[in-house]
Amino acid sequence: MVFLIVTLMVVDTFETKRWALALFILSSLTDWIDGYLARKWNQVTDLGKFMDALADKVLTVGLLVALAILDKMPDWALFAVLLILTREFMVTGLRLVAAGKGRVLPAEGLGKWKTTLQMVAIGLFLLVDVLDGSPTLSLLQNFGQVVLIAATVLTVVSGLLYFFKQRDLFQEASRSNEEA
Repeated sequence: MVFLIVTLMVVDTFETKRWALALFILSSLTDWIDGYLARKWNQVTDLGKFMDALADKVLTVGLLVALAILDKMPDWALFAVLLILTREFMVTGLRLVAAGKGRVLPAEGLGKWKTTLQMVAIGLFLLVDVLDGSPTLSLLQNFGQVVLIAATVLTVVSGLLYFFKQRDLFQEASRSNEEA
């Protein structure tokens, strides 16, 4: 969906902005429903855990980058987007290292909150774009910026904690290198 949403954002008409927001909300809801149903019906798999985390990253990072490129966020938000992007690549790399050792690293509580805040921030920026000229625009813009800051802080903190909790992966790699 991310490619379709970004395409609609680029076209930049009132209708395409509304569709971009609607498709983003639909994508976010189906992501949540998928996880809920997998847990409810005991259908959680290692592949599902990995793909869910990857799909979340593609959606959130793709849209944050698009919002920054299309000037839908303030200039300082580029720094936040780069921090988020860096954390997401690093955690994905850590998951790949773990997978190489036969371990699956599922999303943790803070990581789920981080994704939720990122999605709320994206939704708010898309909504601001739809409501251009509305009297509540300034309030929504400010709220979106506050949520983006909170999401960025939580993204960095959750990434650091994730690496700290998985530090044994680095110790194993260090021992393997010493033995080789």
